[in-house]
Amino acid sequence: MAEGDAVAGSGVRVRLDGGVGGSDVSALKTWLEQEQPLAELIRAHRVTVEERHRTDEPDGRHMGLGTEILLVIVGSTATVTATSLIEHVERAVKAWLANRRQVESGEPPRPTISELDSDES
Repeated sequence: MAEGDAVAGSGVRVRLDGGVGGSDVSALKTWLEQEQPLAELIRAHRVTVEERHRTDEPDGRHMGLGTEILLVIVGSTATVTATSLIEHVERAVKAWLANRRQVESGEPPRPTISELDSDES
């Protein structure tokens, strides 16, 4: 495996359901990229953050823009585990939701955070 290749199945998926606004997915992605210690992991090229089209729902029934956010562990590094990444992401999403409630009205999205399956990423 080359430097910078993602290890299949190592990472975290974030999906938003419910009251998702058009900018929620990109706003959350930006928040995750700037939240410590995730920002440090990204700068060190240990984690990548991607938006991708969701394929788990029938056409016409997508969340917001029909996307999800993937945080993928890069390489075979022992400094980042999916469990620790999930913990970092959960804290960051909780902070994002609190901030969103302060700056936007309406029902906030319902986040789902899970480990990537071994055949994804």
